[in-house]
Amino acid sequence: MSAPQQALHQLGVAALGRALAARQVSSVELTQALQARMAQHAGLGAFLATNHETALAEARAADAAIAAGTAGPLTGIPLAHKDIFVTDYARSGLPTTAGSQMLKGYASPFDATVVARLVAAGTVTLGKLNCDEFAMGSANENSAYGPARNPWDATRVPGGSSGGSATAVAARLVPAATGTDTGGSIRQPASFTGITGIKPTYGVCSRYGMVAFASSLDQAGPMARSAEDCALLLSAMSGFDERDATSAERPPQDFHALMLEPRAGASAAKPLQGLRIGLPKEFFPAALAADVNGAVRSALTELEKLGAALVDVSLPRTELSIPVYYLIAPAEASSNLSRFDGVKFGHRAAQHGDLLDMYKKTRAEGFGPEVKRRIMIGTYVLSHGYYDAYYLQAQKLRRMIADDFQACFQHCDVIAGPVAPTVAWALGQQRNPLQDYLADIFTLPGSLAGLPAMSVPAGFAKSEEGGGLPVGLQLIGNYFQEGQLLHTAHALQQATDWHLKEPTL
Repeated sequence: MSAPQQALHQLGVAALGRALAARQVSSVELTQALQARMAQHAGLGAFLATNHETALAEARAADAAIAAGTAGPLTGIPLAHKDIFVTDYARSGLPTTAGSQMLKGYASPFDATVVARLVAAGTVTLGKLNCDEFAMGSANENSAYGPARNPWDATRVPGGSSGGSATAVAARLVPAATGTDTGGSIRQPASFTGITGIKPTYGVCSRYGMVAFASSLDQAGPMARSAEDCALLLSAMSGFDERDATSAERPPQDFHALMLEPRAGASAAKPLQGLRIGLPKEFFPAALAADVNGAVRSALTELEKLGAALVDVSLPRTELSIPVYYLIAPAEASSNLSRFDGVKFGHRAAQHGDLLDMYKKTRAEGFGPEVKRRIMIGTYVLSHGYYDAYYLQAQKLRRMIADDFQACFQHCDVIAGPVAPTVAWALGQQRNPLQDYLADIFTLPGSLAGLPAMSVPAGFAKSEEGGGLPVGLQLIGNYFQEGQLLHTAHALQQATDWHLKEPTL
């Protein structure tokens, strides 16, 4: 075993896979090195739960599989899961909280499908990661267990709701993590922390065992250093699941192979020859922060050098995506979260009168303010007299937003733009809820349409206020075109080193 311990945290999934296969390092050594780093940087608030002994047992099993020649590409790779995925407590010793007091200490009797598939692939589970309560938030400040911090500047937010996942990967505590994206919760934190994250087409990854927020929008995806790492993880995570009624009935996909597949007519120097990248004018408004615009434009110039052609397109209903999303998502949340009533599982109020009083006190104690706000909004728009005026109209506009994307894809293959209008803002900054909602303006349209989309590191802000903070380039593809997105991102990362930069902790 010759790989130096101190360098192990600097290696991504693909590089670690090669080192494990070559027997340069063992999974046990790798797991122990990362556990030590996790303890050293616990102040970042990335983890909500760990189980060192279970992780080491999984690492020993992985080493045995490697020795026996039965290992796969992810065997022995340590990772961690957003605490929105349930984990079998008897197997893992890890509770599932969804970042809420409502589920404090909840011991799930089963694994989410995404978790089960990654366990079956031989990965080592290092723990559960911090997130906004029930995945509702853009800063990870809505977690009942305190915020995660941005490793590039610990006074800043890492984004949300998958903030703990983004922090853990960016700080090199884990090579990869799972996340979920309802309205941008993989892409925005990936952008804020300088990592790569992909939200696949709705239905590509099973939602079984993923604590529900908005069922027609929630989707699981990987967060890692590079497009190559994400492709390896997505190949294992995805696939049809009969236990999820919204799962896409498609054969298993090798996204790593699709990522590496050369384009027709392309060359080594111009791997993106013939690719048309659409730039919606609505994604580059006057209000876009100048340093974000500059970084994104620099990344687009690199894509042009690689052979891509930039074309102007329009998504005219971009601004409408905010009210549409914040009507539909809370409506679905109010229905999904009605199960948390103190009867079968989760928190129950200690002092109460009759059954109705128990319901009221349990939900008042268990839910945080943002979750309550969205439940109230959702219940209102679904109520008699308001359903037609609000919810039904939002659903009609959602279809129009999806149609706008299809009109764009008549003229381009991939759509590009910023992930967020600004870089990460300060922790505890007095932002009203509407400000947080507006920060999702570029990620919400793709979510409403159910399209695959990803964030790719695109450099750093240069302004005095946001200097040195990462900026992400968003790439959006047509349905089930994850391979094309990953290919585009991989080509960019082969030509640049933005994704290799790491913060000084």
